[in-house]
Amino acid sequence: MRSEREIINLLLAFANREENIRVVLMNGSRVNPNVQKDPFQDFDVVYLVKKVEPYKRNKEIVNYFSELMILQTPEDMSDPPPEGDGHYSYLMQFMDGNRIDLSFYPIDQLDKILKDSLTVVLLDKDRIVKDLPPPSDIDYLPKEPTLRLFQDCCNGFWWVNPYVAKGLWRGELTYAREMLDLVTREQLMKMPTWYFGIKTEYKIAPGKSGKYIKKYIEPEIWMEIEKTYSDANFENIWESLFTMGRLFRRLAKDVATFYGFKYPQRYDKNVTEYLYQIKNLPRDAQEI
Repeated sequence: MRSEREIINLLLAFANREENIRVVLMNGSRVNPNVQKDPFQDFDVVYLVKKVEPYKRNKEIVNYFSELMILQTPEDMSDPPPEGDGHYSYLMQFMDGNRIDLSFYPIDQLDKILKDSLTVVLLDKDRIVKDLPPPSDIDYLPKEPTLRLFQDCCNGFWWVNPYVAKGLWRGELTYAREMLDLVTREQLMKMPTWYFGIKTEYKIAPGKSGKYIKKYIEPEIWMEIEKTYSDANFENIWESLFTMGRLFRRLAKDVATFYGFKYPQRYDKNVTEYLYQIKNLPRDAQEI
């Protein structure tokens, strides 16, 4: 695998040979001072150019950087739909293990790109970037919950629990897992994020999908989070669902106490009892 310095030198060499490229920026985890470096971090690089058109669907760009494993050009895709803001990107995974996400933006969008707090200047041919602060993850710190956000999260979590239960009772594995892993978990993970924020005084970023939360919460809470991940066995999925409920209840009450919110115990009690009713209902029952 080529080193970080080799990749950056390659990126700069390409920019220096192109008069059209005026500014080179790098953002993402590789410039985050609070993230330990590893060989699998992407190189998130932006070229600010006078004209984007010469860099669209240009095979020379891809070939310049090395032997590809796989390429994605989001602006040429329909699912998900392109952003359509005038930029063009090459997401390049190379055979040596490096990945470069290289985007070409019109120079007039420089200010928008600079709003990302995790940004450093690699090249500025015209010296137009002024007083850029050192990179930090301040834009990625968790936000404290308002009363409305807390209430909506509690409502959303307990509202979707029966979706999982009904899917399990019907024997609908894929539906039940999607409701558990995507819909229910989306609400669940807001609580450990707020709990993490309280523990760290909202001064540390939890990372994408909460990947750094484990370092700052009690081991027994993290063990409960681990138990919410199940397999294809229906009994194990049921247990994951009930574990989610216990974990949500514990953390939501702690968050509510800290902020002076009221936890909706009635929703919790009613839904939890209903889940057990569904679980214990014979499969040949015609009506619930």
